[in-house]
Amino acid sequence: MATYGSSVRNGLRLPVFVGQVGINVGTQRTIGSKNPKEILMTTDKPKVGAKIEEMSFAVVGRSEPLSIGQEKDRWTMLFVYRGKHCPRCKRFLNKLNEQLPAWTAVMDVVVVSADTKEKAMADQKEFGWDFDLCYGMTEAQMRSIGLYVSSPLSEAETTGLFAEPGAFGIRPNGTLMLVDISNGPAARPDLEELLDGMTFNIENDRPERGTA
Repeated sequence: MATYGSSVRNGLRLPVFVGQVGINVGTQRTIGSKNPKEILMTTDKPKVGAKIEEMSFAVVGRSEPLSIGQEKDRWTMLFVYRGKHCPRCKRFLNKLNEQLPAWTAVMDVVVVSADTKEKAMADQKEFGWDFDLCYGMTEAQMRSIGLYVSSPLSEAETTGLFAEPGAFGIRPNGTLMLVDISNGPAARPDLEELLDGMTFNIENDRPERGTA
């Protein structure tokens, strides 16, 4: 259930939407203006049990895009990371790569960010990951699966909007079974626990939880 209220910032009373994820009040700076303009932002929870929007991503080292959300023979785990600028993401993805054989024995693994092709290729060259490394995730794609979206703190970080971390367990029929999202890089799932839980869910045909 959504409710409405207000918040006072810089002497102004602003509308606040208390949505399914939380209170979201954002700041947007108009080009050419020195004063920030408050705008309303909302984020819906990912809808478990529902079919996700079909998406296609470009993949480092491949000419054909990779698609998710369509019907297929295997489960998919989609990991979304912040991008080349995030050192915590690299540590997480290095751990994932170490465990990759155990993961791919159970399901397909897809990793994506909003990075450019050049940034993704640079990461692949530096770390030598074995999973499908995708790039170019759009803002619409981020929001369609309920990800938190951030703007860069400076050009030294990155130059455009990017997704905060997320992990999505997707059934072969394209419906969403399990979700883990964060609004910052410090909160991540334990990969061993996640794989163990997903293996149990798949082998025992467990239903989606959190639907009450």
